[in-house]
Amino acid sequence: MSYLGVPASLLVVLCLLQGSHTSLVQLNGNGYEDVLIAIDPSVPEDANLIEQIKEMVTTASTHLFEATEKRLFFKNVSILIPETWSGNPQYRKPKHESYEHADVRVAPPTVPGRDDPYTRQFAECGAKGEYIHFTPDFVLGKKLNEYGPTGKALVHEWAHLRWGVFDEYNEDQPFYAAKSKKIEATRCSSRISGVNKFYRCQGGSCVTRNCRTNSTTKLYETGCQFFPDKVQTEKASIMFMQSIDSVTQFCSEENHNYEAPSLQNLKCNYRSIWDIMRKSEDIINTTALATPPPSPAFSLLQISGRTVCLVLDKSGSMQGESRLERMNQAAKYFLQRIVENASWVGMVHFDSNAYGISELVQITSNDERDSLVNSLPGSAGGGTSICSGINTAFQVIRKVTAELDGSEIVLLTDGEDPTAGSCINNVRESGVIIHLIALGPLAEEAVIEMSSITGGKHYYSSDAAQNNDLIDAFTALASANIGLTQKPQQLESTGLALNNNVWLNGTVAIDSTVGKDTFFLITWNKQPPSISLEYPNKTAVTGFTEDAASKMAYLTIPGTAQAGIWTYSLQAKADAEILTITITSRAANSSVPPITVNAKMNKDANTYPNPMIVYAEVKQGYAPVLGATVTAFIESNSGKTEILDLLDNGAGADSFKDDGVYSRYFTAYSENGRYNLKVRAQGGTSYNWQRLRSSLSRAAHIPGWVVNGEIEGNPPRPETDGSTQVISEDFSRTASGGAFVVSQVPFLPELPDQFPPSSITDLSATLEGQKINLTWTAPGDNFDVGKAQKYIIRISENVTDLRDNFDGAIQLNTTDLLPKEANSKETFAFKPENISESATHIFIAIKSADNNNVAEISNIAQVPLFTPSVDPTEDPSVNSTTMPTKETQASGVNIPAMALSVVVSVVFIRLSILRGLSEQLRKGGTTKKPPRRLASVNVSDLLRKYRAYMDYNSGEVISGQPARETQNLSLYVLNQQGRPEGGMKWRKKDGAANKQFG
Repeated sequence: MSYLGVPASLLVVLCLLQGSHTSLVQLNGNGYEDVLIAIDPSVPEDANLIEQIKEMVTTASTHLFEATEKRLFFKNVSILIPETWSGNPQYRKPKHESYEHADVRVAPPTVPGRDDPYTRQFAECGAKGEYIHFTPDFVLGKKLNEYGPTGKALVHEWAHLRWGVFDEYNEDQPFYAAKSKKIEATRCSSRISGVNKFYRCQGGSCVTRNCRTNSTTKLYETGCQFFPDKVQTEKASIMFMQSIDSVTQFCSEENHNYEAPSLQNLKCNYRSIWDIMRKSEDIINTTALATPPPSPAFSLLQISGRTVCLVLDKSGSMQGESRLERMNQAAKYFLQRIVENASWVGMVHFDSNAYGISELVQITSNDERDSLVNSLPGSAGGGTSICSGINTAFQVIRKVTAELDGSEIVLLTDGEDPTAGSCINNVRESGVIIHLIALGPLAEEAVIEMSSITGGKHYYSSDAAQNNDLIDAFTALASANIGLTQKPQQLESTGLALNNNVWLNGTVAIDSTVGKDTFFLITWNKQPPSISLEYPNKTAVTGFTEDAASKMAYLTIPGTAQAGIWTYSLQAKADAEILTITITSRAANSSVPPITVNAKMNKDANTYPNPMIVYAEVKQGYAPVLGATVTAFIESNSGKTEILDLLDNGAGADSFKDDGVYSRYFTAYSENGRYNLKVRAQGGTSYNWQRLRSSLSRAAHIPGWVVNGEIEGNPPRPETDGSTQVISEDFSRTASGGAFVVSQVPFLPELPDQFPPSSITDLSATLEGQKINLTWTAPGDNFDVGKAQKYIIRISENVTDLRDNFDGAIQLNTTDLLPKEANSKETFAFKPENISESATHIFIAIKSADNNNVAEISNIAQVPLFTPSVDPTEDPSVNSTTMPTKETQASGVNIPAMALSVVVSVVFIRLSILRGLSEQLRKGGTTKKPPRRLASVNVSDLLRKYRAYMDYNSGEVISGQPARETQNLSLYVLNQQGRPEGGMKWRKKDGAANKQFG
């Protein structure tokens, strides 16, 4: 039975595959279960780290419960400990847990010296994140001043991870022009109090001064920062500064700051945190508890070697399309090159029955590898009994270890088996991880459920052998729990169907981050090809080993392979030949992580006509790699391949520009069934391909606190954002992104146009004279492909009115605005009309349209219609002061001694004030007496104002040099004689004083 060409058995399991996030977390009642925190294998052993993780989670659970209005808490949490750490009787073997499944990763910092807690977020507002990243120093409590208590920071990051919300600050736009017509710090709620100051530390001394305004933006200068008051009463928001003691809540509609250009406002169209949370399943499916929850329960898990059993299909259907031959080629490659030393490996064959061909053996040399290769099936025949194969694998594993927990089964099958569902419960309870490799269009769908519920991987290979999917799948099955420097990186994977004497030519870039254990593999299906391989210096490479029986040839480069461009050429020696080449390498240096590429779809299963999104993350360690050329190859059930160029431009499917995640919409569905994803990333000498940049979704770094009117500064973090490290070498990587399933694609010669243009996500607006200039990235006819037909641009004085009633807002005339090809830059300028005199801002949004569909509303841009005023207490030209800090207080300046040295100068100040007053009265000013406080001058106050004067005019304060500062002060005082504009300035209107430097 089938529906629209999709077998009914497949439809049953689609509900399990709606997301590709690998988290194992479940919400049971009000408590989160199976939360996994993994310590990176590269982190040095420190038992205190485990205890601090427990403390962090325990306090976080209490904060989370209160912040979610007594709904949610952490119920049980597992901590995954590296295999290299010392064992402990309390540690048990993991079941399905692995480093790839971790919700929280404790790992070295993304950028040296930056311990920012952050969450890796790929997707749109409301979508789950990938993982939380904490550094060891952060977890150990060494960064409390900068980020606050670790438990509250975990709640901040959990909101990113679980509910897809964003920060309520913005380091790119730290200030904005508020409706009050003042400059305000970007924050939520706006009732968080503090001061805006320029704070700089250099050479052991720190300078604090009032912020100046930028002549272009009319906002505060770069380097101006918001310093919160240490003592607050405001309770929101955790997504702004969770480190403030009083903050215990998320912003809601009642206290949300709709004006600020926070990331939450920009990404979620000015919706509050609670507005997004309320739509999540976590909140929908829970109610408030009457009593506080128990403390979290912890499980300590430690990896203890790898156990893998290959369960290989040798049924009669494996005879066709060279499937048995291709399976053996890929399995041999896995056994000889991929599976790690010290692993325990066994093998089972199955057809109508199952056969334990090889007991578990530990890989200690090539002898064990060769023995396993010799056990691969030599012929095919019979039916298909998947459960027999799985149950026999259980028996093979139990002969060595009583527990199945954490053991892996690699199941490769090409046939349907209606009885496969009968062993799903046994698989679920076993603790085994099932990895599925489906070969051909009829492979059993029920096994998808097995891989999903056990945390395994799912790959698909069509019968188009030139796509090399089987070898890609086995390459991706390297252990998830070893360090990056130990994993093989796939540099090349390609193939062609060729006729006799035709060449397959190509190049591969081996960069300096790899080169160890470099391996070349060539396969064919008829005759051995002619093979030519050249080093980057054009010297010929020889020494390939030819395995005629397996139809493979291979070569390992001794030592570290030469960095540069390697050239290969393969010549077919028969008609209808299929040649493939695979190249892998490991890290050249154990202390330098290699460049990697990881690929995925946003869902594991989808129904037409919903779009899907391709993601490819290119990074070195945890640092993003920018400027790469990234291409996705999506192969359908029948072998048809769609090619997409992925982009990191912050538009369309790509959420953040320049974050190392390359994205694109996929809508080219050609049929129902499985699809396979493969990605290729390349970089060349013309690219600035690594930026030392922190993640955008991270807990705010506190520059310092205001305590009793004084700034107590925190150590500044290294300035790295915006810096680019130029790497003058090429690199190449390929990776499998696994399989996904599509259903309900109609059987029609041509599918109807059901895909609108993508929503515009990078609209920006600036005011220039009387005109407002808009810029954005063009969407396409079908999301981000093709060309839209028109733009609908509307404006409003109210952001929520524009968001919630777009069609009722003022529409601009865009008759002459013709959309460009997708991903082009668009511009448009207009003079606002029909705006009320009381309007302070104009808000702008766009919808694009094609012939049949209209896109969702764009992000909302805003333009202030005024030049914001500076708060009088912060204007550097009005009563400017330098606030003392701990550093400047310790500078050695003796204020009393300095005061005595300028007593004579004080007399001149008094004379200056009286002379200025006399001159004002002579010219017809008020006869009202000045306040008595003008008759005397406080020397300490004078010194404070002098420092502010010098700071404003020179940009620096001289500290630690009393003699020079005294001399300068004297000159400053003497310079005021006879200059009433330098002293007190009087207005004839009411005689009130307008202070300007004294």
